[in-house]
Amino acid sequence: MKGFIDDANYSVGLLDEGTNLGNVIDNYVYEHTLTGKNAFFVGDLGKIVKKHSQWQNVVAQIKPFYTVKCNSAPAVLEILAALGTGFACSSKNEMALVQELGVSPENIIYISPCKQVSQIKYAAKVGVNIMTCDNEIELKKIARNHPNAKVLLHIATEDNIGGEEGNMKFGTTLKNCRHLLECAKELDVQIIGVKFHVSSACKESQVYVHALSDARCVFDMAGEIGFTMNMLDIGGGFTGTEFQLEEVNHVISPLLDIYFPEGSGVKIISEPGSYYVSSAFTLAVNIIAKKVVENDKFPSGVEKTGSDEPAFMYYMNDGVYGSFASKLSEDLNTIPEVHKKYKEDEPLFTSSLWGPSCDELDQIVESCLLPELNVGDWLIFDNMGADSFHEPSAFNDFQRPAIYYMMSFSDWYEMQDAGITSDSMMKNFFFVPSCIQLSQEDSFSAEA
Repeated sequence: MKGFIDDANYSVGLLDEGTNLGNVIDNYVYEHTLTGKNAFFVGDLGKIVKKHSQWQNVVAQIKPFYTVKCNSAPAVLEILAALGTGFACSSKNEMALVQELGVSPENIIYISPCKQVSQIKYAAKVGVNIMTCDNEIELKKIARNHPNAKVLLHIATEDNIGGEEGNMKFGTTLKNCRHLLECAKELDVQIIGVKFHVSSACKESQVYVHALSDARCVFDMAGEIGFTMNMLDIGGGFTGTEFQLEEVNHVISPLLDIYFPEGSGVKIISEPGSYYVSSAFTLAVNIIAKKVVENDKFPSGVEKTGSDEPAFMYYMNDGVYGSFASKLSEDLNTIPEVHKKYKEDEPLFTSSLWGPSCDELDQIVESCLLPELNVGDWLIFDNMGADSFHEPSAFNDFQRPAIYYMMSFSDWYEMQDAGITSDSMMKNFFFVPSCIQLSQEDSFSAEA
């Protein structure tokens, strides 16, 4: 059942009702304790199926184009291809990965805001025509290197986060759109629609109101200049909760009916990434070192116990130069859970968690309350499916964590009932009995 990120020959265990995610994690913690204590992931592909069902139930009018850079594990891409999503790719490698699964070029969009000429040429060669653009220089590169390009004009949104304009880095202003449309006309580049993106950190639903109004303005401008527009991309920013999805839909649905009504010929798409995969992956890491420090060494304002009690710094075998890379740019979206059993009344101590590099940037959790841990104990992090699968640093011969895939039989049957099949995927599924014998060397290896 073991597979690595770049290994398409993965296997997926089908679990019956007597086995759950916790059992699988327990089994592999036991196995890894015996064989080297390397970090590992468990991926529940059934959660991806559930997320897609949720999407279809809430925003069926919007076609999802999964953001590949979020998690490009072969099992993830195969199951999403089988579910019928499109794919938003940022590079030649991502386009190639998706096309190897038989995804048609029409279901791929090239979304990198800063495109390498060789990669634009590759997109032209393989028939990936839809791409985004937000400035004149990119437009000229596209004109020179992709004669069949169909461009989505990327406009900025004003999602003010903490008083700052959080999403003005990419995307052109509404004021500049007419100039870009006129340039595209002169360059004979086909503009077919508009893209915008609202950050998942944005809590103001009014941002969608303004973004959709701006998009309608650009459509009208383009019509005046002679373009036929037929696509609106509302970007990503979906956190994965059904509440947030329903909240966004509550805001945008009536506006879509006004600005881009059914029958207008405009296809509505989006670029969910972490929405699909974040909750599907759990990471298990091992404590490789610990240090006792004075409680007052921790910054003021963090969660602490009494000042006379010790505090602990724990070093784990995975960090920001591996699976926690996103921690360098955003807060960790998960709380560590201690794997070993401990008493309810066991004392808790102020603790910080660090990766193995001993780099001051390699801090995973600044402060949390944990029972005293020992070297060799395990911590479990859930919601680790997004932005955790990049090529790791070569520091200290860091090994990429193994990935073990699973799916419950109920989720498997849900896929079948929906008529979703993939011959290539089915070869990778095998039955896992509910009675897991932890004394076996690898209780998940027997194929059905």
